[in-house]
Amino acid sequence: MPLDTEAPAQPVIRRPVLRTLRLGFVPLTDAAPLLVAQELGMFDAVGLRVSLSAEASWAAVRDKLAFGALDSAQLLGPMPIALAAGLTGVKAQVTVAAGLGANGNTITLSNTLIQEIGRFVPPLGAAAFAANLRRRARNGRRPLTLAVVFPFSSHNYLLRHWLASAGIDPDRDLRLVVVPPPMVAQRLLDGTIDGFCAGEPWGSHAAALGAGRIALSSGDIWPNHPEKMLCFAADYAQRDPESAIACTAAVIAATRWLEEPANQAEAVNILRRRAFPRLDPAEIAPAFAGMAEGLPLAAPLRFRTATLPRRDQAAWWLRQMRRWGHIPAEISDSAALAPWRSDIWRAAATRLRETEPPAPPPPPAIPTDTFPATPEPIR
Repeated sequence: MPLDTEAPAQPVIRRPVLRTLRLGFVPLTDAAPLLVAQELGMFDAVGLRVSLSAEASWAAVRDKLAFGALDSAQLLGPMPIALAAGLTGVKAQVTVAAGLGANGNTITLSNTLIQEIGRFVPPLGAAAFAANLRRRARNGRRPLTLAVVFPFSSHNYLLRHWLASAGIDPDRDLRLVVVPPPMVAQRLLDGTIDGFCAGEPWGSHAAALGAGRIALSSGDIWPNHPEKMLCFAADYAQRDPESAIACTAAVIAATRWLEEPANQAEAVNILRRRAFPRLDPAEIAPAFAGMAEGLPLAAPLRFRTATLPRRDQAAWWLRQMRRWGHIPAEISDSAALAPWRSDIWRAAATRLRETEPPAPPPPPAIPTDTFPATPEPIR
């Protein structure tokens, strides 16, 4: 399989292999560029020996990258900010070299909650969700519990933004809990949670289990939002910039391959072999086809157009972290956003003759006043 799918079949970089690059990831559909790059020999083609390490949770990935057990990792968009600020006691400098995908998460609700809300055609509007929440509160019922995959995640901040747009205070009007991605579908089936926001294929898996229904996608909240990032420990990127560039080039090449419709079936096979051996292929395939429970998504999972890391997009995560009081005021914007660099991506893209992807639409506006945005609390 040639590395450069739009150029002569030749390696982008040939260099002696120095040592194995340890790269951590959480098994999710948007880890596909990493799995494809290894499965199809794209890392080998750039002279890299890469050891992919599947981790059970985002906390495990964070800790291993921060304390030197990994050289590189797939991270959630807000995680480099959290690491730079030392949130939850873990501080480390990382370098964001590339994006791995845009969109790709779903908000899945229990069957009981879907029935309470009433008939709707996805995407579910926040106002309809809020109306049901208020009915529950008036009837003296327990608060709903929704799960996200990590405190400092796109899932958390997009879900919070969606709730707040309808006057729901996520810290007062319901419970938000953290559940690792592979566990969310079973927790929904068990009734421990009433819904979750997680990356695919876990929404599709929950629907296949009969545990709930996909109500909307994260792309319905912020179309083409950045999702996972390819990050390196800052000292690794400084010590061996050539490996960082080579790894980034292989990942960009993998995103090219993934964007070809003819490769979708093989992509599903690769993910099933490497990440989801217990899932039916029909649960993995919808994300690649841009579908959720048989309906097309307005903003489906995308790979290639998301590879350029954009600091202006990361600033939206930072503004959300400030909005909800998750980051100390003394942490400056420049310090929080320092991990975002475009030079590694540009060096890799030059070797691939990859053009800069078009700028995505701007993120949704964040209210400047204090929450709640509306005077009516959930009672």
